[in-house]
Amino acid sequence: NISLLGWAFKKNTNDTRESAAIYVAAQLLEKGHKLWVYDPMVKAARIHLDLTVLFESQNKSEGQVKKLLTNINICPTIQAALTPANAAGILTEWDEFKTFDWNEFLESSDDNYRVFDGRNLLDQRISDKIFSIGN
Repeated sequence: NISLLGWAFKKNTNDTRESAAIYVAAQLLEKGHKLWVYDPMVKAARIHLDLTVLFESQNKSEGQVKKLLTNINICPTIQAALTPANAAGILTEWDEFKTFDWNEFLESSDDNYRVFDGRNLLDQRISDKIFSIGN
């Protein structure tokens, strides 16, 4: 169970063209992971369409696409996306991801919970559960 925070290709926009999140999500779905996605400006319909277009370009059948999309959950808040997961990836540099109380969340989460910061937003001194993977 993985939480993806951010879908837009950059903050303060709902533009998803060539967003890394689309490709990360597709690969995780193809490996059988369940995803919980939160982006404050990108609607669920856009997320589903982005994935559908990518999967269809890979010659997946309508049935295969529908099956893959059953494992993605679009969430209304950061907390709703993080709670059911055991790992999170930050994929868009939204300010609210910086101001979220990561210390409190990670203190109360499972010892194996990990946050992979793909945008270098978080101070890694907050927790040894935070890993920077971005540039």
